[in-house]
Amino acid sequence: MILPGATLGVVGGGQLGRMFALRAREMGYQVVVLDPGAGSPAGAVADHQIQAGYDDADGLRELADRCDAITTEFENVPAGALAALARRRPVHPSAEAVAIAQDRIAEKTALAAAGFSLAPWHPVRSAQELAAAAAAVGGPALLKTARLGYDGKGQAAVESGADADAAWAELRRVPCVLERRLTLELELSVVLARGEDGTVAAFPAGENRHADGILDTTVVPARVDASTAAAAQGIATGLAAAWGYVGVMGVELFVAEGGRIFVNEVASRPHNSGHYTMDACGVDQFEQQVRSLCALPLGRPDLLRPAAMANLLGGIWAGGTPRWDRALALPGVRLHLYGKSQARPGRKMGHLNCVAATADEALATVLEARRRLTP
Repeated sequence: MILPGATLGVVGGGQLGRMFALRAREMGYQVVVLDPGAGSPAGAVADHQIQAGYDDADGLRELADRCDAITTEFENVPAGALAALARRRPVHPSAEAVAIAQDRIAEKTALAAAGFSLAPWHPVRSAQELAAAAAAVGGPALLKTARLGYDGKGQAAVESGADADAAWAELRRVPCVLERRLTLELELSVVLARGEDGTVAAFPAGENRHADGILDTTVVPARVDASTAAAAQGIATGLAAAWGYVGVMGVELFVAEGGRIFVNEVASRPHNSGHYTMDACGVDQFEQQVRSLCALPLGRPDLLRPAAMANLLGGIWAGGTPRWDRALALPGVRLHLYGKSQARPGRKMGHLNCVAATADEALATVLEARRRLTP
């Protein structure tokens, strides 16, 4: 076990690293962040920031020298950098798990090999594979870049096989996957933590709604029957076990075709849809990240009250400073801002959480709170 008083490292200086650092410091740890940007959101609340690239040898060496264990806040950290750190310090999640999650072809191949249900898909790395994919998958479909796509970026719609080449050209002919576009009944996610001893603590399934490819709201408990909620947790738990995963993981799921559950994507880190845990659960996803990294017992992921989360994107600032007082006047509403200096349309700047007597009441209140932020 790595006990309070030790120093924890986090690769990445964004909002997930910030929330990890705040929780770790509350628990008595020191925190060092590695990020190339000056004054990163995580670096601003850490004990020290190493300003260096994620593959900078000197920066990685300093991080290993300063820290007792190291984690990552996003999945696009070079896996080789994590592997190098792991030769000197405990690193969770592992370089192998991150490498799978940062490449859609590798991820879908691993999920299919482990027996999880996926929307029909096919890799696209050449003109020949594109033709085979269009024939096998059909339409409507989505062409997604294998790497670096997030929040709806790196995607192009394919209505029929005739559209496939134009869509691939739009994505600059980088490696992609072509995936059948399911008629969704619901989008769910499960955030869980898994320890080195195989213990798993899964939070309740969240019900998600996206806008323009970006998560907009999460409602917990998801408004589904108990068997669907349990099945979603079981899929996520089984996936973490199949990968031998250690750390916090977010598993995005589709409900379609008469209630079947399909795995969409896996995030090898805390997940945006798990932010409700900061105010609604006995332990939140960032404390679980600390606990799993340090080989401490995982906390109980019990939901204390129904909750809803609403993302705050940069467009809210277009008319000036948001009216925080009007939002916070509503019962059960809490504000979490990420310390980003510039608000841009589509950029995640923070989120609102609301706890209430029912999931419907929590969602209605958090949406009203967000509406009150602008005139």
